[in-house]
Amino acid sequence: MRIALYQPDIPGNTGAILRLAACLGFTVDLIEPAGFDLSDRNLKRAGMDYIERAALIRHSSWEVFERWRKGEGRRLLLFTTRAEARYTEFGYSKGDILLFGRETVGVPDNVHHAADARLVIPMQQGARSLNLAMSAAIAAGEALRQLG
Repeated sequence: MRIALYQPDIPGNTGAILRLAACLGFTVDLIEPAGFDLSDRNLKRAGMDYIERAALIRHSSWEVFERWRKGEGRRLLLFTTRAEARYTEFGYSKGDILLFGRETVGVPDNVHHAADARLVIPMQQGARSLNLAMSAAIAAGEALRQLG
């Protein structure tokens, strides 16, 4: 499975997700531009020595990523607060890509509509959003649980 990050803003979150991916055997697709330099020390600090073990693929734009994804025939699962389907009620497959938007603004409508499924992690009323790295961990955990 894969985790895709759409133009991430916060290097610490990306580093934590790279560490998560290295430990769980996920590949991370980073859809540029990122809001930080990939050599950022916060990225390295959050990822610790796991960054060298993480499989990171950089895509220069959304369009480049989409061409690659469609060519691979992979489903794109967007995690968003604008969804109604709960992430625990969805059936995951090994080739799925779990997509997460920018910490500040999520994803634009064209990316939202391109997803094969839009999933939400339910929260208490009044809560705006979870930390991006926590959301990725929750989603990856459920996908792995289902797939054994």
